[in-house]
Amino acid sequence: MNADTTAWEERGTVRVVPPVRSRKLAKVPFVELAEGRLQGVVSSGSDIARVYVSAIAAHSHGLSCGTNNNRPCGGLSRYPCKHLQALVKEAEIQYGVERVARYLGVEVGENDGVLGGLRAGPTGVPAGAVFSRFLRHLAYLERPDSTAPVPEMAWFPAAGAVAG
Repeated sequence: MNADTTAWEERGTVRVVPPVRSRKLAKVPFVELAEGRLQGVVSSGSDIARVYVSAIAAHSHGLSCGTNNNRPCGGLSRYPCKHLQALVKEAEIQYGVERVARYLGVEVGENDGVLGGLRAGPTGVPAGAVFSRFLRHLAYLERPDSTAPVPEMAWFPAAGAVAG
């Protein structure tokens, strides 16, 4: 294991962390801390068929927001747009303020949230990759209940077995 990876990155399984608090999924159906970003999908307030793929890069705090058909968010400037604000709020509910702040490298005061510690402006993010991850998660929700193996998940080690 090299100095840039943590122990869980060297294992074949990852511990699932329960949410800090339950959250409603209507506004932000998908949020994750992955690929060096806080990233997710945020529903449009004006068009039911439109969603925004929003992300904040860890440490650089580069902001990214655009629609599912690659149109830039009109509200994104040097400061987080309303989609990024909703993403951060839901991430704080899902993971807790401390964990989100630590992942992004944000200093937060005792009564502050993550948004107050961000210090960068817009940047690009592979929106297609984030949206694709969201769609893959949705596909698992649509599967009928079954105890049969899921072929595309066959690479996961058996329960209780940990590689590495």
